[in-house]
Amino acid sequence: MIKNIINEFRISIIATVSFALLLCGIYPAVVWLISQGMFYGKANGSLVSVKGHVVGSSLLTQRFDGPDYFHPRPSAAGDGYDAANSGGSNLGPTSQKLMDKVKECINAYRTENNLASGVLIPVDAVTASASVLDPDISVGNALLQADRVAKSRGLTKKALLELIYSHTEGRDLWILGEPRVNVLMLNLDLDERR
Repeated sequence: MIKNIINEFRISIIATVSFALLLCGIYPAVVWLISQGMFYGKANGSLVSVKGHVVGSSLLTQRFDGPDYFHPRPSAAGDGYDAANSGGSNLGPTSQKLMDKVKECINAYRTENNLASGVLIPVDAVTASASVLDPDISVGNALLQADRVAKSRGLTKKALLELIYSHTEGRDLWILGEPRVNVLMLNLDLDERR
């Protein structure tokens, strides 16, 4: 009986050490090597550099203020666009706090973009995403901001619309989601044209 217990204990130790080496060492090392070799940019955060300096990630939004930039979705992350405080507000559709915030955002968006009261505002212009760091806005949101940005930068609306459409990404797998525009990439392209 003691021999059986010692044998079972030995087998358990060997199995535990073997799986620990395989699953905590070899497997992660293989995945890391493959990702670094085949998907280096994506595996390291999809960082965007301008003139050798990292200015952001194409996967996370950041604050853009002023009339000469396209603005991202509103953020509820910490002090705004703080990746360390990512997460939804958890306010439900019947929350008075959420309704008040959306009304406030609608009024600010209309004023900022000089829109008439009858113009429909895209939902992504006045609500935060689930992560509150969504890097994309809808094409409709970008188009409503186009007049403001064109006027501020002294561009023709036609040139700005071409730029928006050149940065428009289609649906994933041709059926999932909606066409979208990455705010960081669009604004960096605008800055390059100065």
